[in-house]
Amino acid sequence: MEFTIIIIDSKVVNSSSSLAQPFPIAPMKTKIILGLAIALTAALVTQPASAQLIPSPGLVIGSANTAVADPPVPRPNTVPCVVQLFNNVAFNNFSPKFFTFSPPSCPGPWAKVVLSADFSVQAGRQFDRTAEIWIGGVNVYFGTTSEPSGTVARSWHVERDLTDYTALFNSAQNGRVDLGNLVNSTFTSTLFGTAELQFYPLAHNNGNGAPTTADMVLPLASDPTGGTTFLNSGSDSLSKSFTLPKNVERAYLDVIAQSQANDEFWYTCVPNDVATELQSCGGTGFRETEVSIDGQPAGVAPVYPWIYTGGIDPFLWRPIPGVQTLNFVPYRVDLTPFAGVLSNGQPHTVSVNVFNANVGFSTTATLMLFQDHRAQLVTGQITENTIGAGPAPDVVENLNTDSSGNITGTVTVTSSRKFTIAGFVNTSHGNVRTNVNQSISFSNIQSFNITNTAFVQNITQRTNISSETKTQGGGDNPRAFQQSFEWPLDLGFSFNINPDGSGSQTTDIKQQYLSSESGHGGTGADSFRSISNTVTPSDTLLFGSSGNITGNTGQQSAQTYFAHDSTGGCFSRTITAAAGVLISIADGKGCQQ
Repeated sequence: MEFTIIIIDSKVVNSSSSLAQPFPIAPMKTKIILGLAIALTAALVTQPASAQLIPSPGLVIGSANTAVADPPVPRPNTVPCVVQLFNNVAFNNFSPKFFTFSPPSCPGPWAKVVLSADFSVQAGRQFDRTAEIWIGGVNVYFGTTSEPSGTVARSWHVERDLTDYTALFNSAQNGRVDLGNLVNSTFTSTLFGTAELQFYPLAHNNGNGAPTTADMVLPLASDPTGGTTFLNSGSDSLSKSFTLPKNVERAYLDVIAQSQANDEFWYTCVPNDVATELQSCGGTGFRETEVSIDGQPAGVAPVYPWIYTGGIDPFLWRPIPGVQTLNFVPYRVDLTPFAGVLSNGQPHTVSVNVFNANVGFSTTATLMLFQDHRAQLVTGQITENTIGAGPAPDVVENLNTDSSGNITGTVTVTSSRKFTIAGFVNTSHGNVRTNVNQSISFSNIQSFNITNTAFVQNITQRTNISSETKTQGGGDNPRAFQQSFEWPLDLGFSFNINPDGSGSQTTDIKQQYLSSESGHGGTGADSFRSISNTVTPSDTLLFGSSGNITGNTGQQSAQTYFAHDSTGGCFSRTITAAAGVLISIADGKGCQQ
């Protein structure tokens, strides 16, 4: 049995089906189906416990439209000034769309700056697509789109808190939207988008001042209008050289590395020496983003196993997409120990690369600098850096092939590292010492059972990061900030061929994002915040004897989003779906009413 495959725009489509089939899974005597899929989700923040929790306007029981449990970005109680970036723009080709940003009528500082965007796709046949918004070359939104069906158009809303990027919005900037899309007689759906920035003035009667935000927000994009850099291999990098002000006191780098092409399903990949027999991609199931300054290792950012709305089985994500699929969350790397080095008046190159990249990753990064406003010059240096040259993953192959050619066994890759990066900077308010201590552990365990009529691949993957940043000096009490992140992924996949040549593909997934952070010491009160986001879809695709998709059965999915913090803010929502429509919404579980 073989499937007839048409490859269009790096996607793989069954020639007689309206569905993309992008997962590299098939029995030993079938042709591997590889492809690439892409999509977007809303913000992750808390709402006050006293607020009434009601379903978002986009959540309608019985609807097949895209549905997410993610909360909106919380807003101050002031009336925002709104700057529209673009309105009802049609995306039907691969040309960037440009706009001009002008600062709002209400001057800063602002209590909050929020990006609010709405996208839609016509009913028909279309892949999920990557969507990016850039202002002044800085990425302010990165995500993917929902796939439509032949009868269901889809619309969705995304938000991102951009308050940290306030300095970017104080002057006019060129803007750019990248949402490449192919529209022709086969792929019939045009995408549309509208976006605005909402600037919330300070409420002068509540005693709260303006939030502390970066003095400079600098893109690593090589094009002044923005755009990602595609990293084909681990030796490729997104790099940019800067000559920075001589009074940098703190520095951070926001990083996104989006898996595409051969790496879209990197978590299913295996070592090169067994990739052919396991009908999988190579490079192992481990990827990691590395950050360096002038070639010196400076930090690590994980690669999140995003699954887009055409990924594995498009029915899995109707109507609930995967975790962060519609709205990627950047990972922030603390570069503060390097502040004194960055302030020495010499050019410095900041680089990002992806370990084990195997064609490849669309990558972007944004540098944020906080300056000493009372000094034109600060000095300092790195005092400790134990990060090393890079990870050293351990790969174990435990596979058996019997006399009939059946393959069973496991392939495991693990990586674990701990490091400290420490430095100091002499500021106008004294010597400030920063220690960043981080522990990272990764494991990817894949079990296989492959015969002439079945292909079973089960994946258990865990990424855990724990970090603590300690700051001393500068006239303040010692401060400590702890963070932990987890990216669990459980994926079960089986493809079976019946005696008559028909077949079925069953997929079960549990995908999560877990984070917590806490702050202690300094001049403020202790604080904490935690987030849990879980999506659990399952479905069985049915194939005819010619390899065409004939339908699906047992589709169901759920998403639970829970967040709370030390201010009493709490948000809880669970949504469930079956047969492609939303069937329930439950709010408030775990929050005190």
